[in-house]
Amino acid sequence: MEPKTVGMLSSYSGLNQADWLWKQSPHCFGRWGNIQVWATDSQPDYLLLYQFDFYRVLQSRSQPRAQSLLEWCNRFLPYPSKAAEPSLPKQFSHVPKDRTLFLLREPPLPEVWSQNLSNYDYAQRFCGYVSGPDDDAPIPDYMPAIWYVNLPFQYLRDAPPPEKVRACSWVTSGIQRTANHRKRIAFMKVLENSDIGVDLYGRDLPTWAQSLGTLSNKWSGLAPYYYTLALENYADNSWYVSEKLWDALLSWCLPIYYGGSAADRLLPPGSFLRLASLDDQGIQQIRETIATPDAWHQAKAAISEARQVILHKLNLLNWLDEKIKDRG
Repeated sequence: MEPKTVGMLSSYSGLNQADWLWKQSPHCFGRWGNIQVWATDSQPDYLLLYQFDFYRVLQSRSQPRAQSLLEWCNRFLPYPSKAAEPSLPKQFSHVPKDRTLFLLREPPLPEVWSQNLSNYDYAQRFCGYVSGPDDDAPIPDYMPAIWYVNLPFQYLRDAPPPEKVRACSWVTSGIQRTANHRKRIAFMKVLENSDIGVDLYGRDLPTWAQSLGTLSNKWSGLAPYYYTLALENYADNSWYVSEKLWDALLSWCLPIYYGGSAADRLLPPGSFLRLASLDDQGIQQIRETIATPDAWHQAKAAISEARQVILHKLNLLNWLDEKIKDRG
């Protein structure tokens, strides 16, 4: 039986390649179960909107005449016509609403809360399934796992732990758009002023940060380390958990994790350590943890189990396959 093709649209600038997600499958061309992901397919069987910012596309690009046309059509149709809105990409006219799935990926930070609500509102007009990692989503749910360690699926699945030669890393960015981002940067400053040997990598970091540089593959800044810091931008609900945790575990690190409670329900006990706070108490916890590799050795079996959960159960491709089976 031929697999169902899944096209993808995203407002993230780096997610427009045909092979996006192919690395998350052991098979060629993103095949998983009865689906095949081909992000740029112009006439797919199903369409995944992954953080597709309707509010930007429709509010900033739509002309008044086009918006009036959309509103006029909506008066007579049981649900909005995708083809009625000329600002939307062409895939909308080929894939029916009940085969279009929307996943919002951004956390419900106060600074973007109204934008998230706008995206949910638009998405319900054009999509048969609308979900996000917050209580205001039409279907609140965890984000399916994607990862940015750029290695073949088979290697991540089968290879033994890489050689560990250094204590702890932190791969992050210097983004300061929100209060939560600035809180993380403030903790970075406290960490810099301590005597803890954490190797820092990332883009757009403050000039005062003692960074070792940017990475083309996160594996390079994770795999040689026993521990890594994984600090979420949002830790205030029971849904949000991001690739920060998946990348760390797939690289065989023991994550020192600051985030919400979602991870506790998704991953095996003992596969990560909770960072209590982003202050001097947290600094002391990191210092004591990374002083020896003992905690990593104790967690090794749990890390191994967590990796298989990420690769097979939480994997976005597996999520798509299961959702499409449910939709017939």
